[in-house]
Amino acid sequence: MNEPDPDTAERKMQFLFALRSRGVTDKRVLAAMEKIDRAPFVRGYFATRAYDDTPLPIACGQTISQPSVVGLMTQALRVGARDTVLEIGTGSGYQAAILSVLARRVYTVDRHSRLVREASELFRELDLTNITSRTVDGSHGLPEQAPFDRILVTAAAEDPPGPLLAQLKIGGIMVLPVGQSDAVQRLIRVTRTETGLDYDELMPVRFVPLLEGLGRDT
Repeated sequence: MNEPDPDTAERKMQFLFALRSRGVTDKRVLAAMEKIDRAPFVRGYFATRAYDDTPLPIACGQTISQPSVVGLMTQALRVGARDTVLEIGTGSGYQAAILSVLARRVYTVDRHSRLVREASELFRELDLTNITSRTVDGSHGLPEQAPFDRILVTAAAEDPPGPLLAQLKIGGIMVLPVGQSDAVQRLIRVTRTETGLDYDELMPVRFVPLLEGLGRDT
C-alpha cells in the first residue's frame, strides 16, 4: 500500500482549515468535504490547484466552485440523512458528490451532456451509488421525481424559478444565487412553509447564469 504524499496531506489539512476559517462549521459538512477528495474533479492544467480555495475552469465554459462556497451552500441547505436532494448544475460533479454523503438520494442535472457523462463516470469510480445524473434543462427541474426535500441551484437566476419552487416539499429548503448580472448576485435560502415562502439572504456570490435549453458540448 502506497504511503500518502506528505505534501498532499499538508495541502488537504490547509484545505479543511480554509473551510473552517471561512465559516464552514457544520461537522457533517466538514466530514463530507474531508471524505470527498476534490482532486478527481479537477482535470488537466488546473489539477495541481485542486486544494486551492478558488473556482477553476472546467469543460463547456463552466467552473468548479470555490470549495468554501460549496461548503457554505451545503451548510445553508441543512441536508438531513433521509432527504432527497435535487441539484441544478452538475458541473464537475463535486457538489453532488458531497451531497451524496449527507442525503439519502441525490438527483443532479445539467444542460451539458459531456459534463453529465464525465461526472457519472467519476461517481461510479468513487462508488457513489445514490446519485442519479441526467442531461435536461435544469430551469424546469425534474418534475417526474418531485417533490424534493432540498434543492440546490449552482447557477444564478434573476428570481427563484417558479418550476423549482413548485417541486419543493412543504418544509423544504432551496438555496440558490440570484441576481441580474454576474457582478451583483446574492445567495439566498428559500423555505417552503404551510402558508408560503420564507426568504433569507446569506452572502454575495458570483455564479454562471442559469440558462434555458440544452447546451452545446465543447
